Formats: sequence, structure tokens, C-alpha cells
Amino acid sequence: MRVFLDANVLFTAAHNPSGLSRLLFDLGRHKVVTLVSSHLAVAEARANLRLKASDKAPALDPLVAQLEIVDTPSMAQAVLKLPADDQLIFGAALAARATHLLTGDKKHFGPYFEDPHRTGGVTIQTVRAFFSDRFGLKG
Repeated sequence: MRVFLDANVLFTAAHNPSGLSRLLFDLGRHKVVTLVSSHLAVAEARANLRLKASDKAPALDPLVAQLEIVDTPSMAQAVLKLPADDQLIFGAALAARATHLLTGDKKHFGPYFEDPHRTGGVTIQTVRAFFSDRFGLKG
């Protein structure tokens, strides 16, 4: 299973070491999933950490070291109706052959949640929904 992490998931993993987003990295270390992201998502997470939680910014580096980082393809490769920056994220997830794209962006990605038939086979979910589906986590 190849799991693409959006910038807000990376931000949350660095910001909250005991949260579900950080738990994804334990799954990656144990080879349960392959964690993937893009240069763009990492840069956005890093910028937001510096702006909103500068004391947590150093926590991102060891997490990024565990990721497979892919280039961001052009918007022409993305197929969903999304704002430009989200098209780039989705395009990178497609290029990475991700089975899942995890994001907290319900506003833009929400219409595509849990609908891999509309998203080229990529299941878009929140981190909580991913854990609920895969591991029976409730709440």
C-alpha cells in the first residue's frame, strides 16, 4: 500500500508526536505501508510549521527522511476539479502510484473522499478514516 501524505498531514505529524498522523510513520518503519509525498507538500508543511509552530519545525526533518519523495507533475496531469495547488498534490499522488492520498483538506478534496472510481484508483481520506478502514479504529 502506497500512502501519499498531503502537507497538512506532515504538519500534524511534526506538530503532534502522539497523534494518528505520527503513527503513520510507525507503520512506514514496520513496512506496513510505503509513505510517499512530494517536494511541494514537504515545502508547504515546512513553511507552515515555521509560521505557526516554529518550535516544532525541526521535528519534520526525521519524518521527511522516512518518505519517498516524488516530483510534482504539471497540472495538466491532474484530473480533478481542484484549486491549482491541490491539483499539483493530486497529480503527485497519481505519479507516485499511490493507493491512498491522506489529507485534512475536506473543503477541496472532500467531494472526492472514499471514491476511487472518480480519482483514478486513489482513495482520498482523512488520516482518521484511513485508520478506521484499515485497523478498525473508532472515534
